Parts: sequence; C-alpha cells; structure tokens
Amino acid sequence: MNIYAISDLHLSFSSDKPMDIFGGSWDNYWQKICDDWQSKVQDDDLVLIAGDISWAMTLDNALVDIQEISKLKGKKIFIKGNHDYWWSSLSKIRASLDENTYVIQNDALKFGNFVIAGSRLWNLTNQTSEDKAINRREAMRLDMSLQKAQAIMSEGDELIAICHFPPFDATLADSEYTAIFEKYNVDSVVYGHLHGKDCRAVKYLEKNGIKYYLTSCDQVDNKLIKIK
Repeated sequence: MNIYAISDLHLSFSSDKPMDIFGGSWDNYWQKICDDWQSKVQDDDLVLIAGDISWAMTLDNALVDIQEISKLKGKKIFIKGNHDYWWSSLSKIRASLDENTYVIQNDALKFGNFVIAGSRLWNLTNQTSEDKAINRREAMRLDMSLQKAQAIMSEGDELIAICHFPPFDATLADSEYTAIFEKYNVDSVVYGHLHGKDCRAVKYLEKNGIKYYLTSCDQVDNKLIKIK
C-alpha cells in the first residue's frame, strides 16, 4: 500500500468558478492532476486530500465534484478546508459517499498498518481574538482525533495526521498544534491552504522528528506527493 496526498482542488463542476483566473499554474490543472493520479495510484493505495475540495455551497452540488474524484483509483480520505462550505452534517456526507471515499472529523481511520487522523486547524498569523478562539477549538478537535487514533493503533503502525491549515506560521515556529503532534508521536503531517506564485512555503520539512508535507496542488505542480 502506498500513500499519496494532494489538497486545495477547488473543484466547481456544478458551478462556473474557474481557477485559471489565478494564473497559469491553474490552466487545465484538474486534467493534469487526474493524469498524474492515474499513472501512480493502484486500487489499494490511499490518497489523502487535505481540504478545500469543492467550491459548492451545498452537499448535493459538492457531490458532483466528489463523484469526479471517486472515478479515480485508490481509496480517498478527505478533511474539511476553510472553503468547504458544503460540509455540514457528517452523517449525510458519509451516507452519500461510495465505499472507497472517507471523511475524517473528530475521529481516525485505520488502513493496514497506517492510522489517519486530523482536523482542519486555523490561521496562526496575525491572529484576532476570534482566530485565537477558533484555534483553541481546533486544538481540542485535533487532540480528540489523535486520541481516537491512539486507541486503534497496534504495535508497528504509523500515524499520519491530515489537516488543512499549516500547523505553524511562516517562521515555522513551534505551535500548540506541533506540540499535539509530538505528544502523540505522529510520523507525518499533510497540510495545504497555501497558494500563489509568491507563496513563501516550505514544501517539505522535518521538525522535531515529524515529517511535514505541503500538498496544495498549485505548489506541487498538480502532482500527488508520495507520503509512504
């Protein structure tokens, strides 16, 4: 089993919201992702999608985009992004997905010797009082998810966390989130959210024994990143 990751697909098959207005890296980007995906992924592989999946505002419209992802090979695991406004009732989402598509929300999933957990997180730069409150809540959710992961792990399993926002600011300083990852001995962390040609993002980082992968599609040349 191989594990790949990508994020920030921003699909809009149910609406007219093209991404190519944001620059050349978004030209025909979904086809590029699909071509790379199908050339790498086998049916028993995992693909982690770290949020901002669809521009849709309702689940029904989001399912049009999710069905496009479902056509691709492998098992897909979603986490919520800040633009996934369609993400509301967890039970309705799970009831609408096919057998190879999963979502994580305050829980964890196990596939073979890998356990996947995580939460959306939130902005850590120039925080307002509201941002700080959201970050406290997200830290609790992350801790809850990793507790669930710990409960289903066996000796020799690897723990991978998936989140949408980066767990540190632009200085890559330690944060409450990185402390939680270290508390639960997370092996790897996948995140997205960062975009643009002027984005000052580090695509791969090893910090305090944990591997961190940025997977925003426009930052990784619209290709899946191999995690394991």
